[in-house]
Amino acid sequence: MRRHILERVKRHQKKHWAKRFITHPITKILLTLMIVYASNFYLQLSQNTWNLSLAWKFAMEWHVEKFLLGTLVLLLLDTFLISLSGSFLIGNIIYVISIGILGIANNQKMLLRMEPIYPDDLKMIFEFTMMKDIVGTTYFILALILIGLALLGLLFAIYRSIRLTKRQQIIRLFCFLISVSGLFYASLFNQPNNLLRKAYNKTALWIPYSQKMNYYNTGFMGGFLYNLKVEAMDEPKNYSKEEIDNIVSKYNKLAKSKNATKKYQDKPNVVFVMSESFSDPDKLDGIKLNKSPITDFREVARQSVYSGEMLSQNYGGGTANIEFEALTGISMALLNPQMTTPYTMMLPKKTEFPSIVSSLEQQDYQTVAIHPYNTSMYKRKDVYNVLGFNQFLDENTMTHKDKLSNNGYISDESAFNDVLDIMKDSDKASFVHLVTMQTHMPYNNKYTNSPYTLTTSTSSTSIDNYALDISYTSKALKQFIDEVNKLDRQTIVVFWGDHLPSIYPDDIVEKNNPFTTHLTEYLIYDTLSKGIHHQEVMSPFYFSSLITDFSSVEQTGFNAMLLELQKILPAFEKQMYYVNGKWEKEVSFTKEERELYEAYQLIVYDLVSGENYSKKMFEVQS
Repeated sequence: MRRHILERVKRHQKKHWAKRFITHPITKILLTLMIVYASNFYLQLSQNTWNLSLAWKFAMEWHVEKFLLGTLVLLLLDTFLISLSGSFLIGNIIYVISIGILGIANNQKMLLRMEPIYPDDLKMIFEFTMMKDIVGTTYFILALILIGLALLGLLFAIYRSIRLTKRQQIIRLFCFLISVSGLFYASLFNQPNNLLRKAYNKTALWIPYSQKMNYYNTGFMGGFLYNLKVEAMDEPKNYSKEEIDNIVSKYNKLAKSKNATKKYQDKPNVVFVMSESFSDPDKLDGIKLNKSPITDFREVARQSVYSGEMLSQNYGGGTANIEFEALTGISMALLNPQMTTPYTMMLPKKTEFPSIVSSLEQQDYQTVAIHPYNTSMYKRKDVYNVLGFNQFLDENTMTHKDKLSNNGYISDESAFNDVLDIMKDSDKASFVHLVTMQTHMPYNNKYTNSPYTLTTSTSSTSIDNYALDISYTSKALKQFIDEVNKLDRQTIVVFWGDHLPSIYPDDIVEKNNPFTTHLTEYLIYDTLSKGIHHQEVMSPFYFSSLITDFSSVEQTGFNAMLLELQKILPAFEKQMYYVNGKWEKEVSFTKEERELYEAYQLIVYDLVSGENYSKKMFEVQS
């Protein structure tokens, strides 16, 4: 009996010792350090497409200091969650789930768009419909369940935390204040004299033209911090009111002289169509379809004033940035690399912003935006208000809502019919800006059969279905142009694809040069211009100015400047310059060309980050 009692005492002592060991503050500190270190290594793995060797060399050999700095920031985040919840266990569970989802999202974005996750991308978490469409219903529901359980655990832990002793509450408050202060200071990473940034700068090599290389060179955490809040654009040299006034005066005179030559007539309708992922697969080396899916587009292009290839800033995504360029005339190449999405990072902070919308409103146009999806995507509802649209139609407010498949989006034909209704129902000239959704990914489950098949590479359902998708768009565009030709009012249609889809195998992407993978199709069709056709390579920020060059739409000084710039530099983005019919990674200017390019930089800076001295340059010059 005594022996039995002694054994029970020993077992109790062992359990008590184990419990004390697990709950001991030093043990918790060590476990937390191990968790954050492992989580940073996991994020590095996601950055290197799960390549263990590369992640190990980065953390243990090549960039140890930068890896430890990133781990320190993650330690602050984990400490914040632990102190907020008042529970070591719950705080760490929420931390692990959050980092786990972040790593998977980063890896998926790298695969689909060859770009890492940026801080601004985290806002997309609340775009539930888009997230479900991209990752699939199963993974979406699983993520929601994990997030829901984490939130319930947090609420439960906060409720239980009232039982903590006074000493524990004091320690909790201290850790909370330290972690919040540390995270806030880390959020100021791009501010002058930030000590964390200075610590990174000792060994970091920042690449302004390649965010992917920033993440590779400084680690996931370094790249992520680098893309926190920053000014839209650094101040160029010689920026002053006097310099801006001289530029405004010069190009306003040029615009006024151009407008004086325009004969009075009814203003034309103007239609912008940014077609989701519209491009020609056959142009890629290594891709060959059994037949072309865009023959109808080519037929319309041959009858257009302009057609050719458009330089897209991104591969596989970045729709809102291409839209920003087309509507505002501003090249993303001039903005700071951390300004990854002006639609969410810059424009919502402004009350108004000059664009083709505001310019045409001065000329008594009705202005309507159409996007066959929800209004919150890229904050379009707020952005369109800032740009000055009179009306915004979405998937709920459109008249025509037919789809081509159960798994698809509202068809382009339906969207075109809404555009036609707007123009037919108005006595005024209309500017209609349509951002389509029919050809948005995913493609593999859209259609059961496709008449388009690959003949030069491994069979791909996604590519076959994508080809069928753009063939429907091509056909719908031709039908739309046929209807536009019947309208009483002259109508100009600008149609372009925003970027290539992210469906091509890695070996195909690597086989093609980066210029090819950033070129989509575009055309500018005018119902009154027959027999005039220009084959051009172009950036989308020239579209609105070109319209003022050959039609009765009046010019602003900014349009006049862009038309001059387009003559010497018809297409450019960071490290992609189309000069004299060739693609270059950098460009050399003559003195006059340099002055023009720098004048453009000054005006853009004045608009996005400066004092807005150039306001009159965006007014119609009569």
